[in-house]
Amino acid sequence: ISNLVLVSGQCQSDQRQLLLELNLSGSFRSTTFATPLGRLMKWNQTKDCCSWEGVSCDAGGHVIGLDLSIRGISSPIDDSSSLFRFQHLQRLNLAFNWFKTSFPTGFDKLENLNYLNLSYSGFKGQIPVEISRLTRLVTLDFSAFPISKTSLKLEKPNLDMLVQNLTRLRFLYLDGITISATGNELCRDLLPFTKLQVLSMSDCYLSGPIPSFSSFKNLRELNLGDNQLSGTIHSTDWSGLSKLEIVDLSNNKLSGTIPPTLFGIQSLRRLFLSQNQFNGSIGDLHGKASSLLGTLDLSSNKLQGQFPMFVFELHGLTLLDLSSNNFSGLIPMSAFPNLRNLSDLDLSYNRLSIDAPATNISPPSFPTFTALELASCNLTEFPGFLKNQYSLNYLDLSNNQIHGEIPNWIWKSINLWYLNISQNFLVGFERPMKNINSGIWILDLHGNQLQGQVPILPSYATYLDYSDNISALFYQLILFASFFSLSNNNIHGSIPESLCNHTNLQVLDLSNNSMSGPIPQCLFQMSRSLGVLNLRRNNLSGIISDTFSKSCRLQTLNLNQNLLEGKVPKSLGNCKMLEGLDIGNNQINDSFPCQLKNITMLRVLVLRSNNFNGHIDCPGTPNNFRGKLHLTCLGTWKAMQPNPDKNQSELKHLQFEDFGGGVKYQDAITITIKGLELELVKILTMFTSIDISYNNFEGPIPGVIGKFKELLGLNFSRNAFTGSIPSFFGKLQQLDSLDLSSNSLRDSVRIAIS
Repeated sequence: ISNLVLVSGQCQSDQRQLLLELNLSGSFRSTTFATPLGRLMKWNQTKDCCSWEGVSCDAGGHVIGLDLSIRGISSPIDDSSSLFRFQHLQRLNLAFNWFKTSFPTGFDKLENLNYLNLSYSGFKGQIPVEISRLTRLVTLDFSAFPISKTSLKLEKPNLDMLVQNLTRLRFLYLDGITISATGNELCRDLLPFTKLQVLSMSDCYLSGPIPSFSSFKNLRELNLGDNQLSGTIHSTDWSGLSKLEIVDLSNNKLSGTIPPTLFGIQSLRRLFLSQNQFNGSIGDLHGKASSLLGTLDLSSNKLQGQFPMFVFELHGLTLLDLSSNNFSGLIPMSAFPNLRNLSDLDLSYNRLSIDAPATNISPPSFPTFTALELASCNLTEFPGFLKNQYSLNYLDLSNNQIHGEIPNWIWKSINLWYLNISQNFLVGFERPMKNINSGIWILDLHGNQLQGQVPILPSYATYLDYSDNISALFYQLILFASFFSLSNNNIHGSIPESLCNHTNLQVLDLSNNSMSGPIPQCLFQMSRSLGVLNLRRNNLSGIISDTFSKSCRLQTLNLNQNLLEGKVPKSLGNCKMLEGLDIGNNQINDSFPCQLKNITMLRVLVLRSNNFNGHIDCPGTPNNFRGKLHLTCLGTWKAMQPNPDKNQSELKHLQFEDFGGGVKYQDAITITIKGLELELVKILTMFTSIDISYNNFEGPIPGVIGKFKELLGLNFSRNAFTGSIPSFFGKLQQLDSLDLSSNSLRDSVRIAIS
């Protein structure tokens, strides 16, 4: 990257002293036990300092290179640091630390720098104009995590002021920095830098039309992903870019057709255009696309037409993702042996039909997949070529029309950690099941026609013959699972306590079955690991045991539409992370669950159709009237109140995603709005709802409801509320549905709800 020649001489005494001062200054300390820098870098002071780890010297013994990256350094650094007195320094790498301080201005003292890497180092605020004085820079990397308002930004100075004097720049990385420029401004600012080889500015709030880079003849890598660039890509923008190897324009607002000239760049190796609004057909590119192309990601667009058969000519492909488009046609799996290097394939959610016979294809003639996603591809049987895919770690065959039993060979891949065969017509497991993989983390079997009981594990299961005992074998199958869904099947019987032995479980979904009997107490004790427990729409009976862990991590608890009775357990108040609670349509006989008052993240509360009644006495309530709902204590429900600092662009869906691998559990909840029962699947975090209808609550409507400015739905119908309808309802501007019917309310006022 630079012309630095590593010919090391004996360390000069002044250079050694600067390093020792750097070590003893207290600025460079690890987050763990404040370990001194010298110990982190394993500096041996009995040896020449030019031999110290991370230190490079020239022939004269001057320090010209300093690499302190990935050291967990967290203390602040200021302009007085000895770091800025290394006058001969040419290379400085402080990447992946956490200085947690404003960007220092002292870097301009290092006038010989040609390489400066401060990526992900924790500096915050405005990048100082002093950087523009480092005129020898060839590589500049300020990449940052765009996580807060204190993240790095380029405003004053702006990008133009920063780079105008850096005429030697060849490698520029500004990912995650708030720049807020238009594409035209970007083109204008960088126009003098036609010798750039790498330009990486993802997640920089760039907007407007994408600029033309046709004059950047030396460009090898272009990354403008995760911005707000719009408009079309012109075919002339890519002419003459004969050295371009990587193009990433993913997650923007680009539209129109994809120009064939982009595919035709003969040096192109990786192309990412996913999550845009490209449309139309790719067209006939036989013999025109780059033969070097190894990664092609066109997912989540509006592309249509016949499947682009030219991809079978790209023998170097390792990743092909065409998912979530409108491609159509029949794909013969017999063509895939041409792609011997292909390891990741995703054709899900198009209008494709895949000709994948159940008969096996000999292993040498087929790619060895590590990830294969064929969801919604009109499959009617398990593809036979999977029988020899022993390296497979990610398999998604969901939303097809696969009938019959799950074949036992599907469990044989020792690397398989993700298996999704949901939304098919599977009825059971082929026997005997032998040599199964017990390393599956994510197992999704929902939406099939699986029958029988959840297997009960005997205490001696580990000593059983797995090939003959379905209960013990099934236990082994989900031994390490963090996600397990059997929802929407025909499972009956009770929930076995043996499920509690699966201490890795973070999501357990057994909803929409015909299970009966009590919920095991130990299942609620698992709340220290469980993030989602969904048992709705079964025939479960008994009580909700008062055994929620003090370190409860539940985000979603859904027990709707069962036969549960008794009271709401006090220990439920331990679940401080709870966002959605649905215990509606049961037979619970209790007062209002005041133990929820300290769950500030609660967004959806459904108590509908139970027998809530009796004395209400929430701590902090000034009165104690029989049956009257005084909920001033519920002012702690901050998620239902406006947050002026909340950025609308940060809105996401209620979901659980802690088990890694990019896998998310999408919350769903049933609510009653405007008299209609609706099941919401993709619930935005802005959605808040309270439904306590069909109970026996009394007294006036509590005034605390007027604080819940973020409420979208409120259902107090079919109770015994009295008094006037409060005027504050007219000020709840987000309220879309309000049902106060079948109460004893009087003196109604006109309420405008938009």
